Amino acid sequence: MTHEPEAGTLDVIAVGAHPDDVEIACGGTLAQLAKQGYSVGIVDLTDGEPTPFSPGPEARLAEARRAADVLGVRHRVTLPFPNRRLFDGFEPRVELAKVFRRHRPKVVIGFGDKTPLASPDHWQAMQITDAAVFYSRLTKWDAVFEGLPAHAIAVQLYFRLAFEPSSGTGFPSQFTVDISETLEQKLAAIRCYETQFPSSKSHVFDRVRGAALLAGAASGFVAGEPFAATRPLGTTRMMDFLFP
Repeated sequence: MTHEPEAGTLDVIAVGAHPDDVEIACGGTLAQLAKQGYSVGIVDLTDGEPTPFSPGPEARLAEARRAADVLGVRHRVTLPFPNRRLFDGFEPRVELAKVFRRHRPKVVIGFGDKTPLASPDHWQAMQITDAAVFYSRLTKWDAVFEGLPAHAIAVQLYFRLAFEPSSGTGFPSQFTVDISETLEQKLAAIRCYETQFPSSKSHVFDRVRGAALLAGAASGFVAGEPFAATRPLGTTRMMDFLFP
């Protein structure tokens, strides 16, 4: 496992299959949370290698560290599972749940659907994350979790990649985060991945920007990122909820 120095408790952890997934899906939201003073972490289940234009894992991991710095992300972990061969199973579930138990986030964000014509690792990452959220709160399993105390995650959210079509069906709650002030920060974080987005793929940035503008316009913002919740969201302060 490669990782940054231990960060203690985190408010939010976002989980991707590869370095760059989280930046593309919800980088604007993570940057906004960091600006608001929340402690944010990212977990990449694989190092994303091999890929066509990268010289190797060290280059990709260096890009991931730079992207995290751009977003103001406090802590980033890369778990030791193989790109292109990521499968839901007991070991990935446990390793991710250990991260949750160690850093005790209030919110976990991850993939919420299949990504046709993109990596099948994304769907596996969703299943691993769902299971790890469940495993994180289970008691009487000290041997498996090396004595790390159980932790119940209060809210689990789903993201989608910015250039995937929006389905959004079947979820009890959906909402959009206003990233008007952090859209450029999100794009700058994605640009850190020079091995993944060389000049021949510059159209990706137009697609990410376009998706954010479209999502934002639907909710009355300049730019936005959509999320779905695993259970209905509620509030005791309706006007604050409707007019943040």
